[in-house]
Amino acid sequence: MKFFETNFDGLVGPTHNYAGLSVGNVASLNNANDISNPKAAAKQGLAKMKALHDMGLKQGVLAPQERPDLNALRRLGFSGSDASVLEQAAKQSPAVLRAVYSASSMWTANAATVSPSGDTADNKVHFTPANLTNKFHRSLEPETSGRILKAMFNNEQHFAHHTHLPDNDHFGDEGAANHTRFCSDYGSNGVEMFVYGRHAFDSSKPAPVKFPARHTYEACEAVARLHKLNDSNTVYVQQNPDVIDQGVFHNDVISVGNQNVLFYHEQAFLNTEQKLAELGNKYEAATGKSMHFVKVPTAQVSVDDAIRTYLFNTQLVDIGNGQMAIIAPMECSENPNVSAYLDKLVTLGTPIQKVHYFDVKQSMRNGGGPACLRLRVALSEQELAATNQNVLMSDKLFGELNHWVDRNYRDEINESDLRDPQLVIESRQALDELTQILQLGSVYPFQIC
Repeated sequence: MKFFETNFDGLVGPTHNYAGLSVGNVASLNNANDISNPKAAAKQGLAKMKALHDMGLKQGVLAPQERPDLNALRRLGFSGSDASVLEQAAKQSPAVLRAVYSASSMWTANAATVSPSGDTADNKVHFTPANLTNKFHRSLEPETSGRILKAMFNNEQHFAHHTHLPDNDHFGDEGAANHTRFCSDYGSNGVEMFVYGRHAFDSSKPAPVKFPARHTYEACEAVARLHKLNDSNTVYVQQNPDVIDQGVFHNDVISVGNQNVLFYHEQAFLNTEQKLAELGNKYEAATGKSMHFVKVPTAQVSVDDAIRTYLFNTQLVDIGNGQMAIIAPMECSENPNVSAYLDKLVTLGTPIQKVHYFDVKQSMRNGGGPACLRLRVALSEQELAATNQNVLMSDKLFGELNHWVDRNYRDEINESDLRDPQLVIESRQALDELTQILQLGSVYPFQIC
């Protein structure tokens, strides 16, 4: 039986805007309140999805959240018609209005943690939506994320869905942005690496002081339990508090892995030598093979350059014959240090043999690169066949979604547009149409109420 890694990219929503909501995310803060281009953003994302599909990779689409979240505004005391709620929020609490308009669900690496059937005790693919408790605007996502994932993977024989962890910062869970799976092939038993920023119940442990550590050790343990993982195939690694304080808000901003390769910055982790030895030993025990650890020295690429270019927020994809390619944003090619490093990397004899650059500037300006845009799901042929086929990329779907964007998206959105009730109407009409294209059923609050 064949097995595949399928990337499900977040479709940029029709209210895509720059609100600068994430403290600790340098790119997001630097571009706060700039004019955004929703139509261009959606088309950039779709172009990347189609390009990876054309490369022979399995590619899918994950629908965006409904924004603004008017239910959240009503829970906060704003009342009346939709137009009245928006106007009240704009006058009384513009920061809250910006938060409920967040475009962050485009970064589906934060949508959930996924463990494939090769790793789980019941041989099912397990999904746990991330609770994202550290940021108010992201904490609005998990319930809808869960409904969308169930609509995509709606077969109890193959898929197990869990409720997100308790909504408390002690169990702060940022999803697959802090989770990487290593394996010899996608169908075999692998090793799952969970990366966390702090221990919630032990303040004596190291932690950042400038920016928040969003993901806890306790959340990692809980997800591993829910997913029925074996301790011998699970590794917990703490992110270096110093790099969190430099703006590395998720592990996927400082390392990326796939199959037998971990590509990481030398400052990425605490106790690096010990933890990578543990990872390598468990990988060898599970697969009978050795891992490739590709370390990027600070002397060649600074943490600042890594953040500005999102060198590690790239996709590492299998292109066959034991080779991999990096899917990188154009910003990597425009930075002399990073470009020179990548040019050298493909000559070093590691499995990483190619680099492909993509224009995802709308996402980059809002604080996320190619890796943020995708949720990886390893699937067997049977599991892929049991997946909602309407969310899998094809020439037909690519054309349909581009036409859908042309019909429904504005070219520009600025901060004053967020109080426009017509934007709410346009967005709901667009999302209602999208659920029909993808055959998701009723997944949005406005469809359920």
